[in-house]
Amino acid sequence: MAGSPTEDKTGVFNLRDLSGERCPDCGGTGQLRIDSENINEHFEVEKQTVITECPRCAGTGFVASAG
Repeated sequence: MAGSPTEDKTGVFNLRDLSGERCPDCGGTGQLRIDSENINEHFEVEKQTVITECPRCAGTGFVASAG
């Protein structure tokens, strides 16, 4: 399948991306972690961590340098 998410990440890095600055939103991990707590129907607290790709750096962990 052309264009599938697994084909887009081959492990090959672009040197221009690596010369950028670390993404301030995800701290260079390429992922955002969102912790949430919910109360279920039995009044028990359920904790979940949702992990999603950082939209600012598109999962690379780096953003373009300001200079």
